[in-house]
Amino acid sequence: MKKAYFLFCLILASLCPFSLTGCQRNAAETTKTGFYLNTIVSITLYDRSGEDPLFDEAMSLIGEYDSLLSKTAEGSDIYRINHADGSPVEVDARTAELLSIALSYASLSDGLVDPTIGTLSDLWSFGDTNEGIVPSREDIEEALSHIDYTKVKLSGNIVTLLDPKARLDLGFIAKGYIADKLKEFLTKNGVENGIINLGGNVLTIGTKPDGSDYHIGVQKPFAETGTALTTLTVRDRSLVSSGNYERYFEKDGILYHHILSTRDGYPVNSGLNGVTIISENSVDGDALSTLCFILGYEKGRKLIDSLPDTEAVFISDAGELITG
Repeated sequence: MKKAYFLFCLILASLCPFSLTGCQRNAAETTKTGFYLNTIVSITLYDRSGEDPLFDEAMSLIGEYDSLLSKTAEGSDIYRINHADGSPVEVDARTAELLSIALSYASLSDGLVDPTIGTLSDLWSFGDTNEGIVPSREDIEEALSHIDYTKVKLSGNIVTLLDPKARLDLGFIAKGYIADKLKEFLTKNGVENGIINLGGNVLTIGTKPDGSDYHIGVQKPFAETGTALTTLTVRDRSLVSSGNYERYFEKDGILYHHILSTRDGYPVNSGLNGVTIISENSVDGDALSTLCFILGYEKGRKLIDSLPDTEAVFISDAGELITG
């Protein structure tokens, strides 16, 4: 799962790329936090007490999805697929649904985003235990040879990796899917106003109770957490950021970050520091933020302009907003 930095009304400072700025604390506003998806997540609701069981139910739902989609948790659907040596695996219907969406984005991007990137992402290991080691060219070539989304066979709820050495990693899209499902759960239970923050995926529900918009400041890359480069005004929308300032290390004067190229196996150098996608659904924003970062500004802008009801904010590798 992606990790970055986030600050919500100065009550959070944890693993998400946004800063919500300029917001006023409401006496009837309640925020609950938890640690899931390898990050701190939060749910903010209005006119609900901290004792409302809806908070615990929502957090439990996040944990349920985490246990399905984690590539490292033994027994998860993704773990079982990756360790089945190419044998068919029956998965939860929700896992199959997400994998279908991931494969559609892989097809759209001609494999620039690819759910079988697991052999490569495991090799670089930009997690908490990363020691700043650059893999050998030989190891990278071996990992690349097993990245091919067309080798994933999905038939109903049965998943088969036609390449037994391939490894699924849905980090480029999973949190967006979970955020959408969480919003669906909350709205079905009467929530009309609120904010879901899954450490990089911010999904607003409706407006603030007084009908005003949410003001969300996009984190300035490599700046102190909570430093906004620009502020976005939204209602009932998803905002997802991807960038080279989220998880990275520097070695011999070179910055290595977690957004990897399925073409050459190294961190993408597209002339960007970050991309923020504003869309209706977080699953789309998640995939598109990564894809647009990989494409770079010109091709990324062309893609976004071709999509309905979708906007993007691009940040150059000089740390400036790109417009026009």
